[in-house]
Amino acid sequence: MKSLGIVGGIGPESTIEYYRFILNGYRARVTDGSAPHLIIDSVDVNRGIAMLDANDLAGLANYVSASVDRLMRAGAQVGLIAANTPHLVFDEVQQRAAIPMISIVEAVCNHARGLGFKRLGLLGTGFTMRARFYPDMFARAGLELVTPAESEQTFIHEKYIHELLKNNFLPETRTAIIAIIERMRRVERIEAVVLAGTELPLLLRGADPEGLPFLDTTMIHVKAAVDAILN
Repeated sequence: MKSLGIVGGIGPESTIEYYRFILNGYRARVTDGSAPHLIIDSVDVNRGIAMLDANDLAGLANYVSASVDRLMRAGAQVGLIAANTPHLVFDEVQQRAAIPMISIVEAVCNHARGLGFKRLGLLGTGFTMRARFYPDMFARAGLELVTPAESEQTFIHEKYIHELLKNNFLPETRTAIIAIIERMRRVERIEAVVLAGTELPLLLRGADPEGLPFLDTTMIHVKAAVDAILN
């Protein structure tokens, strides 16, 4: 069994989800009563957002890489970033890391391809929806991603930063985002939705419209993490 290092805190609520679900996933496969060795380095989400707002990707890469280095020195043998948006700098972080890193984007892409989807909606922070790291990897796998309209992206981003990251999950926000998703199904003909923000499942888990699956990036990443721990 490998020790897993988690760059957490971006945001804190989803980091709690990672911890809980990794334990559950491990115990479902290893039934001897043992538990995995997990190390969490919880960084400051506000500092990360400030770097993103300033388009300081070099600073963000340094910040995340320093966290990975702390995890490695604490004994981690494999690592992950418990968030989608910092994967803007995942390639650089991975190149600098002394331990293998588990990509949430690669895990979700493999999962979507395995389910046979071809055209999917992409929801997340504005940083994620405007970036190329998800569409480029999906395109290499023959999959197409569709983002909401510009005004819808602005709405989702504002709710994400000012509500979800502050552990504030409002039913009216859920209703509004579901309406955006329904419009995308009707107009853009999407077959599924990638919840490419690890706080989005906290708001939307179980609310997927009939016939339109939600791909919960947290749960998909967790499965890849448990695989890495055990393999």
